[in-house]
Amino acid sequence: MKTLLIIALVFLAIMVVVSLVRGIIAFLKTTKIDLENNTGETVTEMQLMQNKAMFDRIKYQGLAVLVIAILLAVAR
Repeated sequence: MKTLLIIALVFLAIMVVVSLVRGIIAFLKTTKIDLENNTGETVTEMQLMQNKAMFDRIKYQGLAVLVIAILLAVAR
């Protein structure tokens, strides 16, 4: 049981990093497009991608905390 939970925790940690990187890349693309256009207009597609990536990051972090709580409960 503990092995399965540790594997799940490692997977969730990797997914947190992946979603964080995807969100940062989308942010950088948005900034680059705004600078090239010299306008204050927003690029909604990139912003939606940023929001989705950051929401995914929060979701995976929450699941990782849940797995840690379960691991602590099992360890007792």
